[in-house]
Amino acid sequence: MSVEALEEEWLYSAEQVRALLGWVRGREGVERSVYPFLRLVAEQALRPGEATALRVSDVDLPVHGWGKLTVGSSRTAREVLLKARLVEFLREWISEAGLGEDDLLFPGRGGRPLSASRYQRVWEQAQEAVLPWDERYSWRLGEPISILREFCLVRWLQTGVSCFTVAELAGVTPSWLAMRYPYCFRVENAVIDWGQLAEAKAVPEALKS
Repeated sequence: MSVEALEEEWLYSAEQVRALLGWVRGREGVERSVYPFLRLVAEQALRPGEATALRVSDVDLPVHGWGKLTVGSSRTAREVLLKARLVEFLREWISEAGLGEDDLLFPGRGGRPLSASRYQRVWEQAQEAVLPWDERYSWRLGEPISILREFCLVRWLQTGVSCFTVAELAGVTPSWLAMRYPYCFRVENAVIDWGQLAEAKAVPEALKS
């Protein structure tokens, strides 16, 4: 399996992500679905195509506590937990947008799926408005929306979430994560207990001839 490594310098900072989403949220004339769509991608590491396919019936949003959403088809479906604050946000969004159980969670015009060309255009405008425009940083403009998913996955890994848990939440394998984000798995600063390691590697007395 060939996976291209994503260097850490390519990722946006948390401050930049907040600024980008804030710009979209406060922008007049933008379809209302674009901001909640981008926020879910950034906070739950969804693929953009997964997020646009979600329906209201795919989310479980209790009044109190954690919620969950079901992503993907019946054969590849996975469940993703939602923190209480995101549950509250989605409950408010569904109510304000007047969405029913069978409606898309992030509908475009006429209730159709949110157009990739539309949300990508808004995303590009946000990048141009928020990110520094100079020779040092201009190469970061034009990053696709999937960079928000990458940001979230790396944030989870760097805050100590198990790679197995991250892989399950993202619908990938632990080995894919290791190849995609190798800097999250470096062990230069790891402290090795050589005595314990030697003891663990030793052949048990019962197995010695």
